Amino acid sequence: MVTESYSTLKIGLFGIGLDTYWPQFEGLKERLEGYLDEVEKKIAHHHPEIVNLGLVDNTDKAFEAGKRFKTEDVDIIFLYVTTYALSSTVLPVVQRANVPIIILNLSPEGAINYKEFNSMSDRTKMTGEWLAYCSACPVPEIANVFNRVGVKFHQITGMLHNDFECWDEVAQWIEAAKVKKIMAYNRMGCMGHYYSGMLDIYSDLTQQYAHFGGHIELLEVEELALLRKEVTAQEASQRLLVFHELFDIQPDCSEEELEKAAITSVALDRLVAKHKLGSMAYYYKGTGNVENEDAIASIILGNSILTANGIPVAGEYEIKNAQAMKIMDSFGAGGSFSEYYAMDFNDDVVLLGHDGPGHIAIAEGKTKVRPLKVYHGKVGKGVSVEMSVKNGLVTLLSVVEKKGGGLMLLVAEGESVPGPILEIGNTNSRYKFSIGARKFVNSWNSFGPAHHCAIGVGHISSKIEKLGELLQMDVVKVC
Repeated sequence: MVTESYSTLKIGLFGIGLDTYWPQFEGLKERLEGYLDEVEKKIAHHHPEIVNLGLVDNTDKAFEAGKRFKTEDVDIIFLYVTTYALSSTVLPVVQRANVPIIILNLSPEGAINYKEFNSMSDRTKMTGEWLAYCSACPVPEIANVFNRVGVKFHQITGMLHNDFECWDEVAQWIEAAKVKKIMAYNRMGCMGHYYSGMLDIYSDLTQQYAHFGGHIELLEVEELALLRKEVTAQEASQRLLVFHELFDIQPDCSEEELEKAAITSVALDRLVAKHKLGSMAYYYKGTGNVENEDAIASIILGNSILTANGIPVAGEYEIKNAQAMKIMDSFGAGGSFSEYYAMDFNDDVVLLGHDGPGHIAIAEGKTKVRPLKVYHGKVGKGVSVEMSVKNGLVTLLSVVEKKGGGLMLLVAEGESVPGPILEIGNTNSRYKFSIGARKFVNSWNSFGPAHHCAIGVGHISSKIEKLGELLQMDVVKVC
């Protein structure tokens, strides 16, 4: 959780032209400036924080624009190519700003009206009309220069109007840039320690900083236990009312365990507020300290609420997956903590889920709360959540630590389908994949992810691929 001023995306926008043209072709500059205004309006529909520097049509303006973008601290720049322009009017802007650049190669219409164009009697006016349509002309020049000087760029080619594909791609770049900014300022809390012997989840925290930015706050379970002591009876009662509103609490749940969970939920909110957390990973083995064990054993409902409210929580101290969950949630897709549960070869589906907190905001129906006499492989007992991810399209994401260091993003698209699940007080769902269950499992595993992943609603792999481009991370799509 970061302050709005830090996390809000700021978009840079400028158009390019050639100042030599303006006295030669009456009205051309004003026409192109009008097109640039249209681009700003369309971008503002997705995000209003825009620094529009207008038409940059000579080298002096290019240096000024680069300085302005740097001063304004823009996060991404859209370069609208309105007509032919010299590459020397572009390079100083992007070199100085040093942020991702998206080239908008947009024609004002689907095509020139050839009949009307060729019926014009004034060839000077004809040339001016053509120049209003020749946005594609300088793009190879710009791309050549960017490649030779090492400026990474991305292109969108299409039309200014009536082009859903083009403007949907613009929207996706904006969304990806927003998520990059969120990750750059996200504060992740890591409470407790790794699950001993679970080697795949061990992570180089400095690599997390290197790829995503943000901050990692190492927390002690004792702090949560201490905060639990400060929770009043009234606060616990109010949180119990919230539980009954959000969850389908089964009749065999004990009031004592629900009250413990309510106390811990309030304490968790205070822990998150104190450290300004935007995500969290946790695990505690337990060594006989009753207060610590009570805190961890009663944490599931509170963490489920946090996860549903944009502060995803991953169990088993799975830091990489907390990052994946934060990415998915920042895209508005959710991101439920999951691992393989079983394979159903009869129906060609893979069951994925996990014990501990679930993303109740993307649940199919109301999430059940069930009592568990034992948390398998973990300390304690208490109440837990049982949910399935909404039926429909889903995306799986894993942050993978590669051999030799560095991170990559592993993604797959599938579908959450109805059918029987394991009613054991855990999250679990049934997933179908276009390549079939066997091939999906073999392919996914071959890239060496940890055994956890984040699952969100909708097919958003194209957005994740754009995020990978902005973060300069490899993205592998399995299906």
